[in-house]
Amino acid sequence: MKYECVIGLEVHVQLATATKLFCACPNHFTREPNVNVCPVCLGLPGSLPTINAEALRLGVKAALALDAEIPPVMKFARKHYYYPDLPKGIQISQYEEPVAVRGALEINDNGEKRRIGITRAHFEEDAGKLIHSQAVSNVDLNRTGTPLLEIVSEPDLRSPREARLYLEMLRTILLYAAVSDCNMEEGSLRCDANISVREFGDARLGVKNEIKNMNSFRAVENSLTLVYEELCRQKADRENIRQVTWGYSLDTGKIFQMRVKEDANDYRYFPEPDLPPLSLSRAMVDEIRAALPELPAAKEARFQREYHLTAYETGILVADRSLADYYEAVATAANAPKEAANWVINEVARTLNESGLTIKDFPLAPAQLADLIGGVRDKKINQPTAKKVLQMIIDGDKREVAAIVAQDHLAQVNDTGAIAAALAAAEAKNPAAAAEVRGGKTPAAMWFVGQIMGQLQGQGDPAAVTQIVAAHFGLPPEALAKKKK
Repeated sequence: MKYECVIGLEVHVQLATATKLFCACPNHFTREPNVNVCPVCLGLPGSLPTINAEALRLGVKAALALDAEIPPVMKFARKHYYYPDLPKGIQISQYEEPVAVRGALEINDNGEKRRIGITRAHFEEDAGKLIHSQAVSNVDLNRTGTPLLEIVSEPDLRSPREARLYLEMLRTILLYAAVSDCNMEEGSLRCDANISVREFGDARLGVKNEIKNMNSFRAVENSLTLVYEELCRQKADRENIRQVTWGYSLDTGKIFQMRVKEDANDYRYFPEPDLPPLSLSRAMVDEIRAALPELPAAKEARFQREYHLTAYETGILVADRSLADYYEAVATAANAPKEAANWVINEVARTLNESGLTIKDFPLAPAQLADLIGGVRDKKINQPTAKKVLQMIIDGDKREVAAIVAQDHLAQVNDTGAIAAALAAAEAKNPAAAAEVRGGKTPAAMWFVGQIMGQLQGQGDPAAVTQIVAAHFGLPPEALAKKKK
């Protein structure tokens, strides 16, 4: 990079309440326009807002999950600006006294961990949505008044990749805390990014540009990269960098200039006269803190400490709370944490990615996967057969693992006589291969291992088969095992 990149993110999170922030309208996504509206969220004369107690609780819970401080008093303010999808002409938000200040989260970039500061988190009601076509623009006010928590980071991020990692970790924490569904496609989590560039070693911040309303990790990283390149070009060409607001098109993968950005003073904040200051008691905050679940960083550290998993393994498992819970249930039931991690990461997670399912829809219960792991460990079935049984259950087989193994005759063959007979048949079929092995071509012995496993329909004990083949040809088993790898 020719210039240092300085990035801060403003993330809007829609809180998972049943109703909107200041009225009783339903707070849920719907494609039918203008049905979840009332005089309060439309700002009609004579209507008065009332704070949603559950939104308050969830906002405090999110802030505590981000290691933020909760001031004893918070106040609401009116933020003035006009858009066609803002029927009141104002937005009730928070300014000088928000719900939370001075938080942080940790990102992990290929083993390098960095703590990213969070300046504040404040409540804000959402605006509506403009739907543009070639001829007209329509307004859908369903989202007007939905409860948002805006989380503002410090300008601590130094690359578009770090910005993506921050956003991914923030989403994971919020999902763990169950304060939002964080569905980016439905707008439950949206991001504005602020970016500037400066000479390396210069402590002063450059002129800030903003990118608005991104709702995917890819959009955040790609758009920041493009704006960074544009600012570097302007800097190199000695152009006067202006405070610009950019948009980003997922369809074209390009940025476009929207407008010269407003300063905060342009919003003309003043105290919201219809909502009094709220005192947040220590008892209430402590009660919410006590109800927090184990958060990602703590769970990752515990998995490494108790289950002796690697950072790579815990990173995959902990990224999804439901997957982490599933893994822990399997590890406990099988009493085999390392094997459980291998199965969940390599088989379960892969299946979920390929099928588009979530772990809640996965057809194999933790106890069933534990039975498969135990069956392999106890040499009742081998690894390929276990994967076969797993796929059968995924494809809809409703039988228990033991029933499938017994009824379909899938038990592992450990009978040395059966293995020796299969070896004799293979040698009779191809005496030339046997001569090659006896002549010193050890890799040819693996042909016999494959032939035996084929005759036993893949159900032979791999260790027993390898040992018998090695003994038959006078080879050390470990030499054959190395060739097998």
